[in-house]
Amino acid sequence: MTVVEIWPGGKGWYTEILAPYLKDQGLLYVAHFDEHSSIPYFKKNFVKFKQKLAANPDSYGKVVMTTLQPPTQLEIAPPGSADRVLTFRNVHNWMKSDQALQVFEAMYLALKSGGILGIVEHRNPAQTVQDLKAKSGYVTEAYIIQLAEKIGFKLLARSEINANPNDTHNHPNGVWSLPPSFRGGKENKAYFESTGESDRMTLKFIKP
Repeated sequence: MTVVEIWPGGKGWYTEILAPYLKDQGLLYVAHFDEHSSIPYFKKNFVKFKQKLAANPDSYGKVVMTTLQPPTQLEIAPPGSADRVLTFRNVHNWMKSDQALQVFEAMYLALKSGGILGIVEHRNPAQTVQDLKAKSGYVTEAYIIQLAEKIGFKLLARSEINANPNDTHNHPNGVWSLPPSFRGGKENKAYFESTGESDRMTLKFIKP
């Protein structure tokens, strides 16, 4: 398969799984930040990720890097080439900058007909009125489904594999109050440690 991973950040947790799995018979595109971005966070994490790839060529030597930096850089893979596009906890970032629809269009364009889009995202309770900027980091399933279907995707399945019923979804620093970020420092850290990571949706869409 040809797989595209979107915005792996500096650490590339999922790249560690995908790249070795695909290297012999598949192809992994990694759509990262623009290395020339004026935003320090993007530049810093691009450099860290490149260093990670260079340090282990046996695992990462066949990874193809592309750029996803909306609104201008949107070709994450050749059009119609991907069997799978995967993104983990990124939709809230695109909402914050009013770029979510553009990214969903880019993912749709990269996929073959019949290709699958997999999304993991911090989950707001269903009854929540969604903040369109997703300042807390949480997004409702209904809102993400709406974004995807607006572009042409069809929902195939949902999974509770990343659910966390202990998450109250109401924290002073949003999802970043929880591990691994602990943005509030030591304040109530034991409580946030006991809560665990955020409650997350896992959604599977198809490009018809």
